[in-house]
Amino acid sequence: MSAPTVGVADVVDLADGDPGSAARAVADAARDVIGLGTHLGATIDWAVRAAAHIPLPGPARSAAAGATGSTAARWSALATAAALDVGAARVLEPHLDALAILAEARADGILVDLDAIGVDEHASWGVYAAEGGTERLTARRTASGWVLEGAKPWCSLAQDVSHALVTAWTGEHDRRLFAVAMKDAAVSPHRGPWVARGLSRIVSAPVDFAAASAVPVGDDGWYLRRAGFAVGGMGVAAVWWGGALPLIAALRAGAAREGADQIAQMLLGEADALSWSARATLLDAAGRVDAAGRVDAGAGDDLRVLAERVRAVTATAVERIVTRSGHALGPGPLTVDEEHARRVSDLKIYLRQHHAERDLARLGRLVAS
Repeated sequence: MSAPTVGVADVVDLADGDPGSAARAVADAARDVIGLGTHLGATIDWAVRAAAHIPLPGPARSAAAGATGSTAARWSALATAAALDVGAARVLEPHLDALAILAEARADGILVDLDAIGVDEHASWGVYAAEGGTERLTARRTASGWVLEGAKPWCSLAQDVSHALVTAWTGEHDRRLFAVAMKDAAVSPHRGPWVARGLSRIVSAPVDFAAASAVPVGDDGWYLRRAGFAVGGMGVAAVWWGGALPLIAALRAGAAREGADQIAQMLLGEADALSWSARATLLDAAGRVDAAGRVDAGAGDDLRVLAERVRAVTATAVERIVTRSGHALGPGPLTVDEEHARRVSDLKIYLRQHHAERDLARLGRLVAS
C-alpha cells in the first residue's frame, strides 16, 4: 500500500482551464496519504483536511473567491477527488455536504448547538436521510432535549465518522434534521449486511438509536425545502464524472498504441463525447447555481428540475463510459489491474445513487407539472 502518485493531469477543472486552489488542495493533500480510499482512517483525515480548502456552493463569498462564484470550483474539487480514487470521493462528498447544510442553516438564521454534541475542527461527518425497512427513526423532545429512537437504514461509514446529520420523524407525516454524535453509547452502527464488491470498505448499513441525544437543525421539513438539497445532489454527479476520467485516459492510451484499430478509436471518441456532454452540463449547472444565490421556494423548484436533469445526463454518460471501456479494454485490466478494477466496481455501486428509470419518471412529473 502506498501514497497515490499525483500529477498535474490528476487535478480536474470543469472549465478546462487552470485548476483552482480547491482542486489543487484536494490533490496536494492526497500526496502523502497511504491507502487513499482503502484505509478509512487515513482517508477520513484527508477528507477533513481537504474540506477546509473547498468553497461552499453558490455565489462567491469574497473577492478572492472569484466573481463568477464558487460552485464550479467546489465540483472541480469533488471531481479531482474521484479521479484520484472513487472511494476517497465517497468519503469526502457527504462530509462536504454536511458542512454545506450547516452553513445553509446558519445563513437562514438557524442556531445549531454543535458544542452540545462535541463537534470540533477535527469532526468528520455523514448525512443519513434514506428511508426504508420496517422501523422508523423517530425524534421526541424531552425535558433535557431531543432524543432519537429506532433504526436508520443506509448509513455509510457510520462506524467511522464522528458525527452525522440524520433525518427523523417528529410525527406521522413530518421529518426534521438532527445532528448527532456517532460515538454516543446510545448509537449502535451495524457492521452489515454489506457484501458489495464496489465501495467494499464504505459500509452502508443500519444504525440503531436508543434515546440518543440529538440537536435539531431547522424545523420540520427544512432539510428538504432548502435550495441546497438540490445542489448537493448535483455535487454527487460531479463525483461520478470525475471517477470516469481515468477510464477515458485508459481508452486514450489504448487508441494511441501502434496498431490500434478503428473500433478502439471509435470507443474513445464515444467516451470523449459522453464526458464532454457531462462536463458541459455540470459547468452550465454550476453557473445557474451561482446565479440563483439564495433563492425563494419557487426558484428552488427550478433547482430541483435542474438537479434531476444534471444527475440524469451525468449518470447516463458515466454508465455508458464504464460499459464502453470494458468493450475497448477487454478483461485484462479488470482482472490484473487493482486500481482499474476497483474504480469500475466502485463506480457501478456509486451510480446506483441515481435510481435510473424511477428518477427519470420523477423528472417527467416535475416537467409535466
